[in-house]
Amino acid sequence: MALRIFRFRRFSTQLLLLLAGLFAVVQLSVYLLISRVNERNAIEHIHQNLQIGARIFHQNLSERIIFLTGTGKTMANDYAIRLLLKQEHLDAQTLASNLRSYAERVDAPVLTLFSPESEVWGTNKEGSGTENVGPFQYLIRRATENDMEQASGFSYLAGQLHVLVVVPLYAPKPNIAAWFGIAYPIDTERAREIKRTTLLDVTFSSAENEPHPRVLATTLAPGMAEKQTGPNSAAAGIMDGIHTITLGGEPYVTLFEKLELLGEAPARIALQRSLTAELAPARELERLVLFISLVALAAATLVIFGIARGVSRPMRELARHTNLVAAGDYTQRIDLPREDELGQLASAFNHMTEGLAERDRVRNLLGMVVSPEIATQLLHSDLKLGGEERVVTVLFCDLRDFTSFSEKMPPTEVLTLLNRYLDRMSGIIEQHGGVIDKYIGDAIMALFGAPVATPDAARGAVAAARDMARALEVLNAELQAEGKPVLAFGIGINTAQVVAGNMGSKTRLNYTVIGDGVNLASRLEGLTKDPAYATPIIISEATLAAIEPRPSARALGEVRVKGKADAVRIYALSARGETKPPYSV
Repeated sequence: MALRIFRFRRFSTQLLLLLAGLFAVVQLSVYLLISRVNERNAIEHIHQNLQIGARIFHQNLSERIIFLTGTGKTMANDYAIRLLLKQEHLDAQTLASNLRSYAERVDAPVLTLFSPESEVWGTNKEGSGTENVGPFQYLIRRATENDMEQASGFSYLAGQLHVLVVVPLYAPKPNIAAWFGIAYPIDTERAREIKRTTLLDVTFSSAENEPHPRVLATTLAPGMAEKQTGPNSAAAGIMDGIHTITLGGEPYVTLFEKLELLGEAPARIALQRSLTAELAPARELERLVLFISLVALAAATLVIFGIARGVSRPMRELARHTNLVAAGDYTQRIDLPREDELGQLASAFNHMTEGLAERDRVRNLLGMVVSPEIATQLLHSDLKLGGEERVVTVLFCDLRDFTSFSEKMPPTEVLTLLNRYLDRMSGIIEQHGGVIDKYIGDAIMALFGAPVATPDAARGAVAAARDMARALEVLNAELQAEGKPVLAFGIGINTAQVVAGNMGSKTRLNYTVIGDGVNLASRLEGLTKDPAYATPIIISEATLAAIEPRPSARALGEVRVKGKADAVRIYALSARGETKPPYSV
């Protein structure tokens, strides 16, 4: 007993550990789920911010272009510039001084005056090379060809990315006396302005297909921007779309966009946000959730151990009675006078064992009265009158002259002999998939294909009939050895569509089959009494046709049986499965 208690306690400990482990798994799953949801939400939030940041960036550029265009138009209408242009020979120094003054007023680092043919007349930048002139000339040609009042675009000036605007000076309109070219740099300071507005890091880089791709401006820490520039970088080959790249060991969700340049390969804009920084508040919350989960796990473990101490005895009782029920002992009852759930469980367990005992008694009794298949059909059906049409092979077997035979023996010996005979015949029928429908005195009615449909039902019936004939030979040998008279029977088999189901009254049911095919099987069994046929087994043509390949059988011709208007072709079978001499069918 002590050993059993020890084993149960060990089992209880294992169960508690399992519950604690399950609780831990649940808590870990919740933690991981929260972490995953937080990360997904963070990425979605960054995506929204990136799209908003991109719109703000383009809006700022548009506003800058509008501002520069307005500035150019204002300068084009300035009296001093117009007066200077009316001079026969332009004073380069005076023009440069005026342009520098204008550049300071409008905060435009580059301000250049061009002739109508896009030749440089003057600039605020001393020593500017041709690289500062070409992009303006490109814009002037485009504005001239398309009859535009101004034109704008992006290009490099002295290797630095700029936004460029050209505005005509009319004298008077539509005659163009000169062009103003204004440039505003897109540099690190501009990138920082965007970051202050959008809280996003910004990087401008040159085209990937350049011999030496370079970072034009960035708000990232020194060295990080270079890791996403070039053919071997984390963002190699990416020109647009949102992607997650790793910079400095951290994942950055990045929106890449192309910035089309004047006559050159496009530059690339990268708006990005560190996923680690975005997740920092959520990770703090996750750590708090993890701490609370660990505390809850410890508390739950203590509660589980406390509960287990109160349910040890009831659990032992339930386990013991479960083993008894599993062994088939339904007589024991659990004595557990408690008002809680365990007491209710014990009461329900006692009712269950009573129900199981009653079910087994009914099933055993029913199984002895009818075939197991019919018993199962009755137990699982709703026990309503009615049936269904199905193709069934019916076998009738009847002893010959058993009435006169029984008159010569005491009733108890007759019953013993009959049971001995029926037991052997029934066993053979069931071995071949048949079901005993009923015993009619010394006659047997068997079904093949009902209540459970079986393949080759007709073949099973024929095989059963032959084995029954051989078994009868063995039984007769035993009876002769005992000094008792031998037995003889006749078997009729027919395959037909019949109605199978529960027949009888509302208070008494019997599962059986009815139909003309059943009557024909009974009539064929009766024909075996005719000495002219010289066979104990007669089958119908329908049964023979249902067997592939057809067995050897002896054709007996056509007969008209009672209850059928048409003649029926019948065949004889031997107990050995063949006839001598063989007959073709």
